[in-house]
Amino acid sequence: MSKTRSRCRWAGSDPLYVAYHDEEWGRPVHDDGRLFEMLTLEGAQAGLSWLTILRKRENYRKAFAGFDPAKVARFDYRRQARLLDDPGIVRNRLKVASTVTNAAAFLKVQAEFGSFDRYVWGFVGGRPIVRRPPGNPPPRTAESDALSKDLKGRGFRFVGSTICYAFMQACGLVDDHAAGCFRARGA
Repeated sequence: MSKTRSRCRWAGSDPLYVAYHDEEWGRPVHDDGRLFEMLTLEGAQAGLSWLTILRKRENYRKAFAGFDPAKVARFDYRRQARLLDDPGIVRNRLKVASTVTNAAAFLKVQAEFGSFDRYVWGFVGGRPIVRRPPGNPPPRTAESDALSKDLKGRGFRFVGSTICYAFMQACGLVDDHAAGCFRARGA
């Protein structure tokens, strides 16, 4: 008989959500392509459930050139218009356009800092911030406020503080696994 693992409550029982919790959420990400993917998906999630986005993730990978920011930055108006007809992604004109805008801004950050990884991890001092919230994690923090403000100043869109905090959690800049979760460090 296998022992049932204790997880953060939000993981629920949907197999896709459980796998995301167990294999990805809160694990440090240092790959620029993956960071661009997660920033894009977190922006697409605004106003929707994360499970909706997880179910569309593979479609997003196809639609947005495997999340290659150099390719996405070149998407012209016609390519963006075609994406609005793709039922596999969230067909929101502003979200699609922001992905293209963000790709161009992402490339500028890479050029300035050497990598997006170096830039974004600077907001947490290069190491994950570990918190063990007694209830649900906060929707935003001083770190996500700072990241959001800086990204907006660099021309990024759909990067409010709540989106940035979700991105930071997803990419392991912040580890908010509940104290009783099997994934919590030192728990």
